[in-house]
Amino acid sequence: MPNLNSKRIVITGGPGTGKTSLINELIKRGYPCLEEISRQVILDARKEGAEQLFLTQPLLFSERLLEGRMKQYIEAEKMNSDLIFIDRGVPDVLAYMDYANENYPENFVEACNNCKYHHVYVLAPWQEIFTSDGERYENFEQAVNIHEQLLNTYKKYHYNLIDIPFDTIENRVDYLLDTLKRL
Repeated sequence: MPNLNSKRIVITGGPGTGKTSLINELIKRGYPCLEEISRQVILDARKEGAEQLFLTQPLLFSERLLEGRMKQYIEAEKMNSDLIFIDRGVPDVLAYMDYANENYPENFVEACNNCKYHHVYVLAPWQEIFTSDGERYENFEQAVNIHEQLLNTYKKYHYNLIDIPFDTIENRVDYLLDTLKRL
């Protein structure tokens, strides 16, 4: 049964902005969080022989992400907690497809309209902490472009975006929690 009092809070931003570190700090503080699923989709695709599924088959990759993010949305509805933090939301899938200039079916749009979050926090690109790795292929300039597309997509679905300023992870989490008290 859904917890009608729980608030689903998305943390989004381009690659390498500190989302995972923020989620890890929230977990450390005892908050329920749903972690980013794209790395798992990437690793699963590699097991199937696709090194960079988003680059070779962006629609298939995005369909898998959409399915996973919709499952997370439903999982968050069932959690017995007032606040549930989610590393990326359903609109992120559309933002990445738009960034790649790829078409997607209408069910992607329907998912964004049906999976509504209470608050969306945004981490801006930050050159000093940006790194690439085996699953993150984007460079910093691409991360900035993805960030802009994320902002456009969330605004298109009428979200009020809350920026988290550059600071230590602990201070960024404090800022997030303090602003939530005022919302």
